[in-house]
Amino acid sequence: MGKSARHKLDLRRAIIPFTLLKVSQVLRTIQPGDIIEVFWSDPDIPEDLFKILPESSYDLIAMEEMADEEPSYRMEIKKKTEETTL
Repeated sequence: MGKSARHKLDLRRAIIPFTLLKVSQVLRTIQPGDIIEVFWSDPDIPEDLFKILPESSYDLIAMEEMADEEPSYRMEIKKKTEETTL
């Protein structure tokens, strides 16, 4: 298996609906095993994002508050590998 790709989304100052839409679109289009690194500024984003993403589609790798002048957060999620169901 090859090395996973990393996709960065800087969505600081973006409105919540746009942030949720962008992350879910990218998650659908990347390859299993790829990682999305997301930056945002609204502290409510994770709660809303986890409500719309199917839990079976990703693994949360990291989530942290960043030490910036303005509130800022960072998360890494990895697209799960597709498993065949019987």
